[in-house]
Amino acid sequence: MKIFINGEIVEVNHNITLFELINQLELDVKKIAIEKDLEIINPMDFEKTILTENCKIEIVHFIGGG
Repeated sequence: MKIFINGEIVEVNHNITLFELINQLELDVKKIAIEKDLEIINPMDFEKTILTENCKIEIVHFIGGG
């Protein structure tokens, strides 16, 4: 199945959840914010958010600095 992550086409398994995608990408849940089809997804909903064909995911990473 094809989805878009930060504007790039990515192939993923059908019925994958947002949580599974985060794990595949080896991202730290505590350091990201995710938007799916123009809606910010609460981290508590990552496990029950199922990705669909052609959905658009935007991932923002938080970076500390000084």
